Amino acid sequence: ALKHQLRANVSYAALPSDLREMLQRRLGDLERQLLSKVAELEDEKSLLHNETSAHRQKTETALNALLERVSELEKGNSAFKSPDEFKVSLPLRTNYLYGKIKKTLPELYAFTVCLWLRSSASPGIGTPFSYAVPGQANEIVLIEWGNNPIELLINDKVAQLPLFISDGKWHHICITWTTRDGMWEAFQDGEKLGTGENLAPWHPIKPGGVLILGQEQDTVGGRFDATQAFVGEMSQFNIWDRVLKAEDIMNIANCSINMPGNIIPWVDNNVDVFGGATKWPVETCEERLLDL
Repeated sequence: ALKHQLRANVSYAALPSDLREMLQRRLGDLERQLLSKVAELEDEKSLLHNETSAHRQKTETALNALLERVSELEKGNSAFKSPDEFKVSLPLRTNYLYGKIKKTLPELYAFTVCLWLRSSASPGIGTPFSYAVPGQANEIVLIEWGNNPIELLINDKVAQLPLFISDGKWHHICITWTTRDGMWEAFQDGEKLGTGENLAPWHPIKPGGVLILGQEQDTVGGRFDATQAFVGEMSQFNIWDRVLKAEDIMNIANCSINMPGNIIPWVDNNVDVFGGATKWPVETCEERLLDL
């Protein structure tokens, strides 16, 4: 703009040489200032771009962390409000969905096993739980297979239990057994429905085996058969090393007391799930009662 102005007024060549030099210096200065301003703007632009990228990355990282947390919560693997307020869901009849109790059993001369379960699978709800030890895959098994009644196996000996639990409603089940004469009792929703004897009498339950929820073991911890798998939901699986009184069983079933098993208590960090089995917050005890 300056050049044009000068040309318009006077002939550039006619200017004295010192003035010409001064003008060239001035033009050189202006050009340098302009270039430096452009470089500064370029720097600012790239700085802004980097800041935006960093900000975007931070936002994405935060979002991913949130998404992971949400999926963790959906899976139900996070800590529940109370460590025992969860259920294990086994929605498909497969040979790979199951739960595993991290603790094992000591040698037992008597036991009570209680659990809440809900299933409408047919024929038969499958195997709510199995305990296998080296040399005996059927040390303790509860199974309703095909059109057979529900059975309790101890050391591969069998008792048929008069329980009816495949109506898709929550039921509270307790089974007691003692090695003395092999006496057993079966309770459903707090009521004793059956009793018998001579089920593996004088046989102590062997220690150190594997407790599986939802599958029948043919070898310790494995060789599951889909036709024997439990389909449904279960909660509050507890084991005691004694025969619980009928009154205690009634109180647990009607939500009057919360009595964790002294051998195996139902707590979140003692139960692992595999193959797509999931843990979810469970309905309250009172809500399960209303389901009966």
